[in-house]
Amino acid sequence: MTTAIRDSGHGGAYGSPALAAALASPRPDEITACKALLKREGLLGPDTHVSYFGLAEQDKRELLAGAVAPRRFRVMLIDLRTGLSHDAVVCPGEDRLVSARALDVATDGHVPVVLAEFPLVEEIVHRDERWLAAMRKRGLTDLSQLRVNPLSAGVPGEGESGRRLQRCFTFVQKTPDDLGWAHPVDGVTVMVDVVTREVLDVIDYADLPVPDEDGNFHDPAWVGPTRQGLKPIEITQPEGPSFTIDEDGVISWLGWSLQVGFDQREGLVLHNVGIEDAGRRRPVLYRASIAEMMVPYGDPSPQRWFQNFFDCGEYLLGGFANSLELGCDCLGDITYLDAVLADSAGDVRVIPQAICIHEEDTGILWKHYDNWNGSSQSRRNRRLVVSFFVTVGNYDYGFYWYFSLDGAIELEVKATGVVFTSAYPGPGYEFASELAPGLGAPYHQHLFSARLDMAVDGTGNAVDEVESAAVPRGPRNPTGTGFTQTATRLRTESGAQRLADNTRNRSWLVVNPSVSNRLGNPVGYMLHPEGKPVLLADQDSDIHRRATYATRHLWVTPYHPDENYPAGDLVNMHNGGAGLPEWTAADRGVDDTDIVLWHTFGLTHFPRPEDWPVMPVDSAGFALKPYGFFDRNPTLDIPPSTGDHCHPAGHHDGDHGGHHDGDHSGDHSGDRHHHDHGKAGA
Repeated sequence: MTTAIRDSGHGGAYGSPALAAALASPRPDEITACKALLKREGLLGPDTHVSYFGLAEQDKRELLAGAVAPRRFRVMLIDLRTGLSHDAVVCPGEDRLVSARALDVATDGHVPVVLAEFPLVEEIVHRDERWLAAMRKRGLTDLSQLRVNPLSAGVPGEGESGRRLQRCFTFVQKTPDDLGWAHPVDGVTVMVDVVTREVLDVIDYADLPVPDEDGNFHDPAWVGPTRQGLKPIEITQPEGPSFTIDEDGVISWLGWSLQVGFDQREGLVLHNVGIEDAGRRRPVLYRASIAEMMVPYGDPSPQRWFQNFFDCGEYLLGGFANSLELGCDCLGDITYLDAVLADSAGDVRVIPQAICIHEEDTGILWKHYDNWNGSSQSRRNRRLVVSFFVTVGNYDYGFYWYFSLDGAIELEVKATGVVFTSAYPGPGYEFASELAPGLGAPYHQHLFSARLDMAVDGTGNAVDEVESAAVPRGPRNPTGTGFTQTATRLRTESGAQRLADNTRNRSWLVVNPSVSNRLGNPVGYMLHPEGKPVLLADQDSDIHRRATYATRHLWVTPYHPDENYPAGDLVNMHNGGAGLPEWTAADRGVDDTDIVLWHTFGLTHFPRPEDWPVMPVDSAGFALKPYGFFDRNPTLDIPPSTGDHCHPAGHHDGDHGGHHDGDHSGDHSGDRHHHDHGKAGA
């Protein structure tokens, strides 16, 4: 059975209710039905854990062509008693198991880490005599204070193939309220098989002193007196927000429309992003998400060479979303959406207030005082913000999608939390910083991959690499002052593996060759990269093979429904080579076709004392801006701010403490707080 999608005109299929329903996040009743089906088929037994559950999106070519099939869901399973793992697809609407593949973990890789493994590892390690001896050697005998930190194992070593491993460090937590990251027991690595439930090895590499100084930033008594003089800032919208949202998570805001969804692996997923122009809805993006993020550490010492974490592929980043709080995580008139996921038993799990949606003022949009005609005009900008926050171990990440009045789309990732710590070996150590006496923090990177399924006025798109270029002095440039812009079409996958170059202002313009603006040029959106370092590991290293995506700022591939994750589907303990390097080996064409951009961006972090004991936000991201997409400035219709919010020309309020924008008493009774969006894709 299929449901027809009626294309109402230019971009109509992209914004249809049937398409939105097909792409909405899993509903509680669908999760419950899938669990029953898996149990009936013998795939979900008493020792089986659901590692991943998410919507298996239908091929977009089928959807946009006019048919919606019954929804399917992908489920990754592991029996922690036997280690048997499955990758299954189920269709609750048809009450059937579509497929179920038993994994050969030695070659396929393992399903992502399940929560049960975290306490299990500590229990196993606490019983091992070799580890106990290493702790006694350091004078550590109180097991209640010794936290075992299980970490993804990376590439299997000799004799480890096929095993499901965690490599573990130890930290001292002096009291239940103590920050254990302040006291690493460095030099000892423990290897645990979580299926056989045994410690395979304890390696005592180096006897380094355990840093003693506390880092309890959450304890007012430890922090000391608070700073005085901080006056309240109240952000209110007396008439409510300018956006609406429906039950499938479709937001409409001042010309923009987009569908908000949530996935256990990727977190926020945006579908069908489009903007209204002269009465037409024009698509820009079919789908956008963070498809992978990886944190490689740069300390090659024997105890931590393997320390490279794939927070999406190994740990399922979206499942660690925070419940956000008004006034702390979000300010103003907020609409919250819950995240509806499946837990490890296959039951419905709700993360309340996981997604924050609001508007914020961002300053001047445009302004000009004209000396000739005497006119003075200015407009203020605002943006729609769709965000969520996760805590993955020691780090916290906020993901903020911004949509502006001028058609710009931006993503900002805010990294904060606690840096991963080590003992500091001594002055001049070249692979870590010293944060506090004897406390180190290894150098590391945070490398994100944004998967941008482009749809600039339709699915036939191409990419031009645009650069600034000096023109040599000569007949074309007799004064030597001329410079120009070059555009080079990226035609194949091999030619579309690119590095940013800020010295040339290198950017990538996504155009639709079949749609022209009024000047006769193809309409487009420009990807502006930050151009920070890509993966710094050697090309023959294990992590280079596993995270090849992170060696280029840009990859372009033709759309394929099975190509969703840049490091491959099963990242955990995979030997490498999966994902983008495997797909692009075919060197398919990417000119004037349905394309996906994979954009690597991130931070290279050399921790500083100011990052301890909790790190002020550091951020990374990118921008997509219209470039010939509109025929003129699309914000000319924005009205000027009202008198309550702007002083009349020439008026200056001498009492800087007495000006209020209307009667804003700080009452948040207007704050929207929506919980019943299980179907809405949150």
